[in-house]
Amino acid sequence: MTEISEIAPELFRLSTYIPKMDLQFNQFLARDEEPLLFHTGLKKLFPAVHEAVGRLMNPSQLRWIGFSHFEADECGALDEWQRLAPNATALCSQVAKLVSVDDVAARPAKGLLDGEVLVTGQHRFRFLQTPHVPHAWDAGLLFEESEGTLLCSDLFHQAGSLEPITESDVVGRARQVLIDYQEGPFDHYLPYTKHTEKTLERLGKLKPRTLAIMHGSAFAGDGERALKDLARMLRDVLYET
Repeated sequence: MTEISEIAPELFRLSTYIPKMDLQFNQFLARDEEPLLFHTGLKKLFPAVHEAVGRLMNPSQLRWIGFSHFEADECGALDEWQRLAPNATALCSQVAKLVSVDDVAARPAKGLLDGEVLVTGQHRFRFLQTPHVPHAWDAGLLFEESEGTLLCSDLFHQAGSLEPITESDVVGRARQVLIDYQEGPFDHYLPYTKHTEKTLERLGKLKPRTLAIMHGSAFAGDGERALKDLARMLRDVLYET
């Protein structure tokens, strides 16, 4: 069962917990004049996600399918969604469009430039190019300016079946995941480059009030402080060690 929670006005978290992986896979639906789904989830999750979207709107009316970077849990069900919704267009960075997405999508993707704004009705989404944050050179994030929600993909990755939204320490949870991953096959899950800290600082200056996190709880509170703490934590765990 995919659980639905409204984390900001007309912005919904769709969350499916996979016990075998001890991990939640979250998509975010902006219900609007031009509905936007951020993350499709894995291809095998499409029936569950489709059913959840159907509880909120007519899935065939989906207009935009956004994602941070080209990866299965970000856009694995893109083909299924585009077959179902005839006007649904992939939304990604210019790099993702050119090197990956246009080769697999049913229709040409809309490749966004850094700082470009997409208005879907009541929502305004600003695209931020963030190479290798969280990972992959084609990465980018969306910031919903009306309510201050950052759709932040794999940043603040948390394990377990968790509450929909929290005001507690998501950085501490994310730190534990990275430490655990260093002892297994997912070591180097997140890179740390000379651009990481300044990219996170730039995101923090947006002063997000909600962090829409792909794995684990969304965060409500001082997003700028959380991003600063995340930058220090990543340097501590990924660089200095």
